Amino acid sequence: MTELTNHPDRAETEPRTVVITGGGSGIGRATARLFAARGANVLVVGRGAAALAETAEDHPSISTLAVDITAPDGPQQVVTAALERFGRIDVLVNNAALGIQGNLDELAIEPLDAQLATNLRAPILLTQQALDALSKTSGTVVNLSTSGSLGRRAWPGMSVYGASKVAMDFLTRTWAVEFAPRGVRVVALAPGVIDTGMATRNGAGADAYDAFITGMRERIPAGRVGSPEEIAWWVVQLASPEAQYANGTVVAVDGALSVQ
Repeated sequence: MTELTNHPDRAETEPRTVVITGGGSGIGRATARLFAARGANVLVVGRGAAALAETAEDHPSISTLAVDITAPDGPQQVVTAALERFGRIDVLVNNAALGIQGNLDELAIEPLDAQLATNLRAPILLTQQALDALSKTSGTVVNLSTSGSLGRRAWPGMSVYGASKVAMDFLTRTWAVEFAPRGVRVVALAPGVIDTGMATRNGAGADAYDAFITGMRERIPAGRVGSPEEIAWWVVQLASPEAQYANGTVVAVDGALSVQ
């Protein structure tokens, strides 16, 4: 029987399996392709079958699953599909997110519920469903947060989105301690402004999005916004066997925006 371990001194004899939510675009797509290039089997999850197929195009080790992770049986469908197709789960990347701009006095219950269901409830339940499988491989959970919610910063107009990410940071630390006896690590990555087009997919106009990106370039000490491929590199590094001593940490990758 093959011994499954993420210890860097032990050779792995089987490809790792990586599950990535929100894999149809942006950071999820870039991360899936980089994991695949590093030899992993990848299951990308999202609502849009066409977008997922584009992610997997020319990448035979990327498999797709069109499913709503906020549905009651969504998390179970994801875990079942990964185990049926690949027999194991080594890395779970909780990447799917929904951010809808609006101040509290403008907030309706539908966008409130949608953000909390996507950004918080779904990753909680998916991690819960995947925990047994991750325990068998000494696996890793990587939560995608945001540097916009770090420290004592405010984020007017994005209070629900930011609050959901603060919650994920807390869960990252708590799960790291809870899961450590089972050999499962939990880490988080907090990207800054990344040019993924998420705002336009969530309803912002193209001109408004371009103006936002231009304005942020002037504020970020690095003088530019980040790319999905840069964040994907960090996700892959944090999930690598060599990073096993990193646990419970939230790593900001934002061109120094959060520390200026």
